[in-house]
Amino acid sequence: MHEFSLAVEVINLAQREAEKSNAREIKEITIEVGDLSGVEADAFGSALDLLVKDSILDHAVVNIHKMPGKGKCAACNLEFEMTHRMAACPKCRCFPSEINGGDQFRVVSLLVE
Repeated sequence: MHEFSLAVEVINLAQREAEKSNAREIKEITIEVGDLSGVEADAFGSALDLLVKDSILDHAVVNIHKMPGKGKCAACNLEFEMTHRMAACPKCRCFPSEINGGDQFRVVSLLVE
């Protein structure tokens, strides 16, 4: 379960950023998890919930935003939402030639005090 190790890294990143700002506490953190990122958002959230105790994120509001996958059809150029990498175009059933979103996993913002 790599979500556990990702949760550890997010806590470490938050700690480093808090130290850079001489912050005592992080009030809020926002994380984007794309449907095509290979990260299960619910499992990541559960892992983070288990690990934040006594960390810089212990009292933080944690916002995890699931981002839909987006592809562009190779045949008809339709842009469509994808829930998995092998999703076919809803119009012509061809596979996408491009992935245009939903493959990210990133910390978007930290609100420090």
